[in-house]
Amino acid sequence: MSSTMAQRADYPHFQPITTRWHDNDAYGHINNVTYYSFFDTAVNTYLIQVGGLDIHDGEVVGFVVSSSCDYFASIAFPDLIEIGLRVGKLGNSSVQYELAVFKVGESEACAAGRFVHVFVDRTSNQPVPIPGRLRDALERLVV
Repeated sequence: MSSTMAQRADYPHFQPITTRWHDNDAYGHINNVTYYSFFDTAVNTYLIQVGGLDIHDGEVVGFVVSSSCDYFASIAFPDLIEIGLRVGKLGNSSVQYELAVFKVGESEACAAGRFVHVFVDRTSNQPVPIPGRLRDALERLVV
């Protein structure tokens, strides 16, 4: 993912996120580490709701093995935001998500990031092929 500002039109899926009072840091804006929580929430909500991922009892879990984020403009509580979600690369057992943080109603992202999930067997922690329903959900987001 390049460090140029992402555009709303570049993302096929959006997850609304409610900022919280304690997300603000001493500088009066959302702390940089909180963006990773936003990304995790957007991806896992999609995987659970659309892909049928069972985070409690499923045989497969996703491990984050790489992540990054570029920041373009500040957000702060009580901003209403949406996380744009797309898939940049879909492998046999891994997926690279590309995400962007948008204030509601704005076309340019405040931040853009990526992270990679490797899907593993819950018991052995060894990589496994992405299960069918989950793969189908991820394929809908491939750009």
